[in-house]
Amino acid sequence: MTKKLTRSVQDKKLTGLCGGLARYLGVDTTLVRLLVVAATFFSFGTVVFLYIIGSLLVPQESYGGFDDSFNY
Repeated sequence: MTKKLTRSVQDKKLTGLCGGLARYLGVDTTLVRLLVVAATFFSFGTVVFLYIIGSLLVPQESYGGFDDSFNY
């Protein structure tokens, strides 16, 4: 099965983009969120613009396609 980048329905705070990116990369969601916050400060807000664009372009995962890749 091929991996597909989608916004997470289960693991989301705002739009699910960080949760979906973490699942796609196979890392912890908290790490991705911390990196996004740090990058926002160092990029003077450019990451906020990219986050909004990504949230609009990346599709949301389907409700029937839950894949618990972290085996909680």
